[in-house]
Amino acid sequence: MERRDFLKTVGLTAAGMFLRPKLSGVAFAAGRTRPKVYFTGNISAEGLLKMYGLVNRSLSGKIAVKLHPGEPHGPNIVPATWVRELLAIIPNATVVETNVFYGGPRHTTEGHRETLRINGWDFCPVDIMDADGGVNLPVPGGKWFKEIAMGKNLVHYDSMLVLTHFKGHPLGGFGGSMKNIAIGCASGPVGKKQLHQNGDAQWGHAGARFMEHMAESATAVAAHFGPKMAYINVMRNMSVDCDCMGTAAAPVTTPDIGILASTDILAVDQASVDLVYALPADQRKDLVGRIESREGLHQLSAMEKLGLGSRRYELIAID
Repeated sequence: MERRDFLKTVGLTAAGMFLRPKLSGVAFAAGRTRPKVYFTGNISAEGLLKMYGLVNRSLSGKIAVKLHPGEPHGPNIVPATWVRELLAIIPNATVVETNVFYGGPRHTTEGHRETLRINGWDFCPVDIMDADGGVNLPVPGGKWFKEIAMGKNLVHYDSMLVLTHFKGHPLGGFGGSMKNIAIGCASGPVGKKQLHQNGDAQWGHAGARFMEHMAESATAVAAHFGPKMAYINVMRNMSVDCDCMGTAAAPVTTPDIGILASTDILAVDQASVDLVYALPADQRKDLVGRIESREGLHQLSAMEKLGLGSRRYELIAID
């Protein structure tokens, strides 16, 4: 299916018609302002730069660019060459990450830096934010946590661009902008352990509670930066598995869709999910199966409950 035909099937025009979410059950009320989610079918460095230009107005000062660099030789990550071109137009920007809790190359700062070198992230500074420890950030309105341990260096930045490879996830069902900051900013030794454990210390649980844990962690990051955040989801090479699976990730069966950008974290993740569900059944079945088997849609309702953004949005095609 050509992207132009695909856009027609979901009710878009170049003027920016509304894509009515099939999942959230939220009716569009006439006259109400909805956050804008921009869409391009140009999945390239050029498309990425265009999307950044539409959502960067609030970013200033020292800018953290949060992305997932992948495990060694990971096949599905956002290409480092694209990010190189993006960083060239962002003054005072630094790529940021944290170490992982599970065993593997990125468990230690030394191993993480070697992985960065292998995957081509050696053209820019990369701040492993928890290399020297963590910092506890409060969770406004938290049900499960009052505070979450984040990488210590997070507080050294004024703004954050969340650059996300949208895909499936073994525990979360899908990984969008929310997962990128919720897990990706949490410190490896403490914060990620907090998020992945139930009260009974069970490791690796999925389901609704895990989605709520992630939403609360994302709330801590969002509360810290306030309005000085922007979000880009790259819907390309969408395996049902996260980039943390590296070369072991399941083969990609979902077609590439495009790049989305917004200043509303919930709107950009809701729109991404809606676009997956708008695909023909045979093209979406694997990714939708992963999302639903993990109760992944609860990410969206958990974010809404915490006031992280809006599930109502205006989807604007820019090409």
